[in-house]
Amino acid sequence: MFCARLSSRLTLTTLRWTTVSGTCPPPCLSTLPNCFLQNQTARSKDGVHSESAVLRRALCSQSRFKLRPRETQRSGSRSFSLSGASVVNSAPAHVQPYLRLMRLDKPIGTWLLYLPCTWSIALAAEPGCLPDLGMLALFGTGALLMRGAGCTINDMWDKDFDKQVARTASRPIASGEVSRLQALVFLGGQLSLALSVLLCLNYYSIALGASSLSLVITYPLMKRITYWPQLVLGLTFNWGALLGWAAVKGSCDWSVCLPLYFSGVMWTLIYDTIYAHQDKDDDIKVGVKSTALMFQEQTKLWLSGFTVAMVSGLVAAGVNAEQTLPYYAALSAVAVHLTRQIYTVDINKAEDCWKKFSSNRNLGLLLFLGIVAGNWLKESKET
Repeated sequence: MFCARLSSRLTLTTLRWTTVSGTCPPPCLSTLPNCFLQNQTARSKDGVHSESAVLRRALCSQSRFKLRPRETQRSGSRSFSLSGASVVNSAPAHVQPYLRLMRLDKPIGTWLLYLPCTWSIALAAEPGCLPDLGMLALFGTGALLMRGAGCTINDMWDKDFDKQVARTASRPIASGEVSRLQALVFLGGQLSLALSVLLCLNYYSIALGASSLSLVITYPLMKRITYWPQLVLGLTFNWGALLGWAAVKGSCDWSVCLPLYFSGVMWTLIYDTIYAHQDKDDDIKVGVKSTALMFQEQTKLWLSGFTVAMVSGLVAAGVNAEQTLPYYAALSAVAVHLTRQIYTVDINKAEDCWKKFSSNRNLGLLLFLGIVAGNWLKESKET
């Protein structure tokens, strides 16, 4: 009887600690009642320890609720993750809807916007030199902000559509976590920060960058009026292929920039058509259009044509930029990657479409490394 009362009191003390402080109790408090309860298990049938058992279950439930996901009771240490989802989940509750609105938990879109910028910056580097790291960082910040702004605009336009699609119904505006007015204010903040990044560039680049805003605003409307919204997205997402070179050189060399931009647009048509196959059933119900709905079972044939066009454009850009062997080796690997991606994707399985879509980040990084290595080799050829 004494053990039962002592166990109950220790458990109640532990519960009060957890409730008042909002933190996990010291190990000495949380361990003692468990030891007593375990030692008295054999006599629990007579009901003497029923109160302790109830309190123990409450304690376990309370502890599970209070313990943060990245805390480890066994080691007492906390591990950190730099993934987008972890950053969002670690943020204050009132901030999380805004971070999800800018898709910080799904960084693949930021990568796909950023990578054409890196290609252009790397191609514009002086022979034998690495690309400007400061410029890469600046464009990375801009890509994060502009992708967030684009997603905010998209969700403001698509609030009613998103409510009807299972995959998008939980988005902050569609679910009511963020109002349209709040989203508009948030959009203004993102665009203001993006403008401050743009103003760090030369005048030519400022004018060129500002001219893309019309595409950012109108893209979400394209799915209502054409089966080619992926084309408009490509024109928008690959603007950095023009802007990166201009930021380094002061103006565009169109013999390099236009083929690079064209290739980027073809690339977007490939990966975003695959992406659109995830939602094709919902798109039919809602009444929006996409290349996935237009191509249907001919999708792989169309994507093969886009692949040929993309690779051809990258060859032209490489020749005009006087690229060397590593660039063309990387380009060959890109072609193989795309071929495998297209012919293995199951367009009727959403999970596989997402997997193939996400793999394009690695493709873009591979091409970037090929450009850097090819440019590095230029020095030894010239000397």
